[in-house]
Amino acid sequence: MGALLDKKTNPNELSPQTLAFIGDSVYDLLVREYLVTQANRPVGQLNRMKVKLVNCESQSESINKLMPILTEKEISVFKRGRNAFTRNTPKNSSVADYHAATGLEALFGYLYLNDEKNRIKELFNIIVT
Repeated sequence: MGALLDKKTNPNELSPQTLAFIGDSVYDLLVREYLVTQANRPVGQLNRMKVKLVNCESQSESINKLMPILTEKEISVFKRGRNAFTRNTPKNSSVADYHAATGLEALFGYLYLNDEKNRIKELFNIIVT
């Protein structure tokens, strides 16, 4: 993992929404990779399994698992994402879960852009165990 393009950016200078934008994809890819490494399944089944892991409620539960081991910086990034103003409103989840999920995505986006592959793996392994 880590930025695939040679162009670097400083994640500390990006808005929490921008971090969540990239973090959403990073998290989605991690879940997809995790699922395909578990067993060879039909794509429809994989997608249903993915949806159970990549949704506001599940991501909110995931951040609760991670909070005790996050660094001060990681908590700060999460809180920036969680507290960021958004015009979006969740359709199938609570506002609190939606904001927590955005914070989780911001954290994964920050770690990805900061090229912290091992930390991403460590946190994701906690989530899926």
